[in-house]
Amino acid sequence: MNICVFCSAADLDARYTAPAREFAELIGKGGHAMVWGGSDSGLMKVMADGVEAAGGRLVGVSVDFLAHKVRPGVDDMVVTKDLAERKAELLARADAVVVMVGGTGTLDEATEILELKKHGLHTKPVVLLNAAGFYDGLKEQFQRMEKEGFLPLPLTELVFFAEDGAGALAYLEEQAGIQG
Repeated sequence: MNICVFCSAADLDARYTAPAREFAELIGKGGHAMVWGGSDSGLMKVMADGVEAAGGRLVGVSVDFLAHKVRPGVDDMVVTKDLAERKAELLARADAVVVMVGGTGTLDEATEILELKKHGLHTKPVVLLNAAGFYDGLKEQFQRMEKEGFLPLPLTELVFFAEDGAGALAYLEEQAGIQG
């Protein structure tokens, strides 16, 4: 399975890097590929190091203005002209999407992917990996949106909240079995 991972390129605290290492190892050991922003810094590097060390494939999709930060020696690397093209390319190469901790760029990616899914423009499973309760507030907001009629489909059909990498991968593998 090609798993697109959206996450931060910032150097983060162990409460975020430890779950990322665990998830990366599961991706690699499971024989999956990670499709990600291609950066060799921060949490993106932690993920790439872990997937690679566990035998998984790395597929990077960077953007022109960040091309100087790409990870060398990956299995496949694409550099796009802008962020919109990058997001489209990441989704096109993915069988599933996992959103890990991150800033405004990660949040932008997450909301676009969910908006596309809401409108039926893709049916790929989407997971928010809620490391250290990072997405508790967002989960509460989504639940409010659902309760107050802002979502045209049940929240459970839009996104799955996983508390750890094992839960995220188990959900994705189950969904792959259902869709396959």
